[in-house]
Amino acid sequence: MNQPDPNSPRSRLQALLAIPERQRTDAQWDEINELEILLAPENRQGAPMPRSRQDAAAAASRPAHNNKQNRWSRGRKRGR
Repeated sequence: MNQPDPNSPRSRLQALLAIPERQRTDAQWDEINELEILLAPENRQGAPMPRSRQDAAAAASRPAHNNKQNRWSRGRKRGR
């Protein structure tokens, strides 16, 4: 009833991975690599762009919001 499409990349990858490593041909290894790249979450359509490690490290090193500053600035009128 809910059988996967035999032509889908995911089912093809599963079929290739079912072959023991020592029995795989170079062409099969190449196809496995291509399918893994194709099916990686970062490469799916509509996936958010991954942040670089440098961006993530910079965001983690920033200080948290200063609550004293936020409390003080709430009561001030803008435009002064």
